[in-house]
Amino acid sequence: MAPIVDLSRENRPEESKAPSHSTTAIASTSPPSPPADDLPDIVDIVMEMAQAPCEPQNAPPLPAHLEGLAERARDYVEAASSANTRRAYAADWKHFCAWARRQHLDVLPPDPQVVGLYITACASGKVTGDKKPNAVSTIERRLSSITWNFSQRGQPLDRKDRHIATVLAGIRNTHASPPRQKEAILTEDLIAMLETLDRGTLRGLRDRAMLLLGFAGGLRRSEIVGLDVARDQTQDGRGWIEVLDKGVLVALRGKTGWREVEIGRGSSDATCPVVAVQTWLKLARVGHGPLFRRVTGNGKAVAAERLNDQEVARLVKRSALAAGVRGDLSEGDRAEKFSGHSLR
Repeated sequence: MAPIVDLSRENRPEESKAPSHSTTAIASTSPPSPPADDLPDIVDIVMEMAQAPCEPQNAPPLPAHLEGLAERARDYVEAASSANTRRAYAADWKHFCAWARRQHLDVLPPDPQVVGLYITACASGKVTGDKKPNAVSTIERRLSSITWNFSQRGQPLDRKDRHIATVLAGIRNTHASPPRQKEAILTEDLIAMLETLDRGTLRGLRDRAMLLLGFAGGLRRSEIVGLDVARDQTQDGRGWIEVLDKGVLVALRGKTGWREVEIGRGSSDATCPVVAVQTWLKLARVGHGPLFRRVTGNGKAVAAERLNDQEVARLVKRSALAAGVRGDLSEGDRAEKFSGHSLR
């Protein structure tokens, strides 16, 4: 399959260049190129990968008997990464292009010196509106996104080049900090958190089901909201549930493949994850598609779209604070300690 190429470049008036310093990208004498963020959106490009011609544009279309394979190839391209990952790749690429444009730098072809200057600016707080340096993890993610975007355009970036590798090593040594350990939720804490939820509303029933299912299965917040009611019901689903006599089977798709989590029924209906999920499905009248959804209309209606994973984080923090979990700490410290990952 041919690498992705730019199919819609348009000439633009030549921009004035800043005086050359230490990078050759500024002093380039090549014809002006269009701003990289005027290129087709990278998410759209990826979805059209299978349609990218291997020959010049006047090449004949694919034979009819290969159209089915091309369609399947597009499905595989989409399945190669999650929707959240593709959105992050696109956002980071636009961020990089906007910075390069302000510096009068060209991003194509890939120049390790330009990328090295960009990650330096990220670490120095010179690319954010609040002038705060990006975290090391954010810089590493941006670099991965840039590398991926270059590769999809058939122009790979050499991350081992000293202008990138050495600068990144220095950023890690200077700014890296140990990860902050989130506070784990104990069983008695969970029971107290459940008592803060209103069982008489759809939102309260949904939140109970999310807390109980996430706690019993040790699920990440993205895994909780990525579940569907049944198998293969949505394009963006990351798994599904299957209610059995003795419990519920949760199928999850991760980076290394599929895994299954078996969750048994509780000794009491009040704290049983299976009962909580079944109650939510019945009263919310959810029979197909995303398992957990937004509740609208003053809590009386259920939307069709999937719940955002940030809602799980907010739910855990809100209910933990309301239940007085770790009351020995200040409210600020308690809010910091609890997140969606605390269910694991």
